[in-house]
Amino acid sequence: MPEMPQTPLGVALIGTGFMGKCHAMAWNNVATVFGGARPRLDWLCDADPASAETHAAQFGFARATTDWQAAIADPAVDVVSITTPNGLHRPMAEAALAAGKHVWLEKPMALTLADAEAMAGLAAARPGQVTMLGYNYLRNPAFAAARAMIAAGGIGRPLAFRGVYDEDYSADPTLPWSWRMTHAGGGLGALGDLGCHLVSQMVALMGPVAELTAMTQIAVAQRPSADGPKAVENEDSAMALIRFESGAQGSFATSRVARGRKCRLQWEVHGSDGTIVFDQENMNELWVHCTGEPGFTRHLTGPDQPDFAAFCPAPGHNFGFNEQKVIEARDLCAAIAGGPNPGPDFAAGLAIERIIHAMAASDGRPVTLGSPSRGAQT
Repeated sequence: MPEMPQTPLGVALIGTGFMGKCHAMAWNNVATVFGGARPRLDWLCDADPASAETHAAQFGFARATTDWQAAIADPAVDVVSITTPNGLHRPMAEAALAAGKHVWLEKPMALTLADAEAMAGLAAARPGQVTMLGYNYLRNPAFAAARAMIAAGGIGRPLAFRGVYDEDYSADPTLPWSWRMTHAGGGLGALGDLGCHLVSQMVALMGPVAELTAMTQIAVAQRPSADGPKAVENEDSAMALIRFESGAQGSFATSRVARGRKCRLQWEVHGSDGTIVFDQENMNELWVHCTGEPGFTRHLTGPDQPDFAAFCPAPGHNFGFNEQKVIEARDLCAAIAGGPNPGPDFAAGLAIERIIHAMAASDGRPVTLGSPSRGAQT
């Protein structure tokens, strides 16, 4: 188990929405679950003063403010959690790095690839400061087990990856227009909101991408607003064919308009000696087939996996979305204490951004990101 800080970390949290609350729960629970010094919750920031005050009390933060620059500048703050709309990620992360703080930033990393490159460059120039991006699905014990199984050769040589991440939160054409549907406010659409999560898992399982060919689609061209219909600027869905540097192949799909899908982050890896299948809607199980077996075997997460056991000693009691974020907070704190950073840090996040932006730009044409290994077979 990673070593946790023995001196309290001062925390500023910017944002009080879905992921802001998720970060707050993680900060409140990380020492309870994993030990070490309990973080000191110094500042809670929100654009609305009433919301800032209400959520500071609810989340357990000492002070509330609408001035994120002041919170970042406070010498008592060691680490800044950023859970704001995408367009604020770069200025806030860069301000935090410039102030000497560690940064925990929700995905997507930035609006544009140029923004992500600038952020990664600044972080690289400050190696003593830890950066981490909010790819919490990487912390699922089931995912960790699958990754370890593949790395150990449990299904032989990986030949192919098939993955989808579908939700239906934008399927209703009467859903009002929002900043998420613009390049200036949201950046990419389904790729930036959902697809980057799938890419983070795909790369962790299969290694770097060499080449891809993709297409995107805007399914609902206009959305209603108080000012009349407004255009949707970014993609509702995307599909891609992929060649990995290992020579393995892959398929990728993501959609925010897939009727009936709630969190279908589903993937399977085909190996020369077996197959592993995972679906986030059934996040506590893997299905594994190995050569010579008649079919698939269901594997449940349980206390034989340390990150599960830290929460619960009993098998079959299930692991949840917010527990993933507590593990992510643990990894961040341990890296700040001098341990390895499992990331994705800003450098690894830039690699993810390059993939999703290549998908957005492909328009049916191949895009090269790396060089396939000579002699690799698929």
